[in-house]
Amino acid sequence: MRILAGLLITIAAFCFALGITLPLLQMERLFFLTDRPSLVAIVSGLFTAGDFALGVLVGGVSLIFPAAKLLALAAMLSAKNLNQITAHRAGNWLGIISKWSMLDVLLVALTVFAAKTSGLATAISQPGLWFFAASTLAGAIAASIVKRELSTNAKTPPSLNESGA
Repeated sequence: MRILAGLLITIAAFCFALGITLPLLQMERLFFLTDRPSLVAIVSGLFTAGDFALGVLVGGVSLIFPAAKLLALAAMLSAKNLNQITAHRAGNWLGIISKWSMLDVLLVALTVFAAKTSGLATAISQPGLWFFAASTLAGAIAASIVKRELSTNAKTPPSLNESGA
């Protein structure tokens, strides 16, 4: 299962890199204006427009948390000889990071929904959206495998009675 988790983390990282750099959607306005923004371009545009708070929020939720989740998954998978307490704490942190990193999917879905329902533009999904979704799915499956591996392979810490104290 560790090999499968490692493969899924690698796939998730590859898809994440493509998902944030390729266009997420194509928006057509007024029949002749077309925009094909990537997630990186959207975050950059928010900072350029002076929307720093929104730029930090979108960048944190869509770029920082998913990247941190993938790095944490790789670190937890490669960790050896964890005791039960450390494994439990790592599993808790993984759960927290996973919950926050799932906000990126909601954010992208809201963007597509807003563009489609505004009546001012039509939105068509692009490859970046599909790679982004694949990254999220592969990361979620890898997280469940890593969490199970942590709990299964954790070593029992020595008790006070065994240490001679």
